[in-house]
This record gives sequence, C-alpha cells and structure tokens, in this order.
Amino acid sequence: MRVDHSDFGRCHSFVIRHFRGADKRSTVELRLISEMRSNGEDSWTPAPVPDTNSLAKVAAAAKECTACPLYRRATQTVFGEGPTRATMFLIGEQPGDYEDVAGKPFVGPAGKILNRALEEAGINRDGVYVTNAVKHFKWEPRGKRRIHQKPSARDIAACRPWLEAELRLVEPKLVVALGSTAGQTIFGSSFRVMKERGKILSSRLAGKVVATVHPSSLLRQPDEASREREYKRFVADLRVALKAAETE
Repeated sequence: MRVDHSDFGRCHSFVIRHFRGADKRSTVELRLISEMRSNGEDSWTPAPVPDTNSLAKVAAAAKECTACPLYRRATQTVFGEGPTRATMFLIGEQPGDYEDVAGKPFVGPAGKILNRALEEAGINRDGVYVTNAVKHFKWEPRGKRRIHQKPSARDIAACRPWLEAELRLVEPKLVVALGSTAGQTIFGSSFRVMKERGKILSSRLAGKVVATVHPSSLLRQPDEASREREYKRFVADLRVALKAAETE
C-alpha cells in the first residue's frame, strides 16, 4: 500500500510530534519522513482513533489497527488494561511473546517482576492502568522462538494516537515511564532514562511523570547481586511515583 500525499501530510505531522522537544529537525527525522512517503510496500500512518469518550470503544477500534506493518506478524493488538479513572498510569515499550498470545499487557516474566515490585512499593496492580507505547509485538524468528525486536521510531509514532487517547480518557494523576522507549515517547528522542530516573518530571502528555527502567532489564542483569541491587532501585522509583501520585 502506497502512502498518498494526504497521508504524507499526516505522517509528517505525527513524526514531528513524536520528536517534540528537539529545537530543529534532525537528519533521522527527515529520513523517517522521506521513508514514510516513498516506501511502496510497508506504510506507517497515524492510528485511526475514533472520536469517542469511551475507552472501551477505543480499545475495540485498536483491535483492527493496521497503521503500521507490525499487525501482520502479531497475534493480536494488546491494548491497555486497568481502571478507567486510575490514579497511576504505567507505560512500557511493547507486548512480548506472552502478552501477544494472552492479549494482555505485562503477563510474562517482566510482568511478574513488575507485580512483585508494585506490591513491595505499596501499589495495588489492580488499581493502576498498564499499557505500552506500541500495541503489537515486534519480533524476529530464532529457531522455534520469537525474539523481541525494539520498535522503530515510525512504529512508535504510528501507535502514539492510541496512547494519547488512553491518557486523555483515563486522566491519571501520574504516569510511570518504564524504560527508554516509554520515556522517549513522552519526552522526545533525547530523553535518557538512566539520567532522569526517580525524578518527578512533567510533560505535555502528563502533568507528573516518573521514569524508571523497564522490568525486563532486571532479567538481563549479569548476576544475582546485580539483579537484587537493580530491583531495589526499581522499587524505590515506584515508591517515588506513589508518593507523587498521592500528593496534590
């Protein structure tokens, strides 16, 4: 499917919005815009969010999303989950293999770590809204396994309207950005989660934001001592988020 000129105008707009925060367009941004216009096989366009105040209707529409090529290889859309008026809103990167099969966010190994950390921080998982910046699983085959691939800036930008709709309808008091992809989705491509983690920040999308690592990063620590140290830091960041969410 080829992107026509009207599609290109929308693509140009949403890519620049995705990279909001930079003073001028970078070479990467300009290349992305060019690729969106010229790629004749794959195409990326803004996700078609319906004009509604119903989160359930938005979630239903997301099931049919074909705004980027990821839908072709994913089992299903994995939309956000949680109370419609949750105080805290957690954003990860994308669904993994377990989430792609189950159709629910954070149900795999990283989700188990997240659940444990939330409980230790005094946060009820059932009381928070959990979602991802990208709603389809991006992967590559390795033998019989499906291995995670990092979503591209075009993937994230195409999916951004779903995230913006979730934020608009849930209206959380605080957003927790889990990992670099979530942080850059909110703050722009220059954001560095390791530099800003544990701080109470603000953005156009949310009045209060706390960034921390993605729980999957704890699984990649080289040894038990490192895993335990980084897990404690992760819980500490979540405690900062809880305190900030409870403060007017």
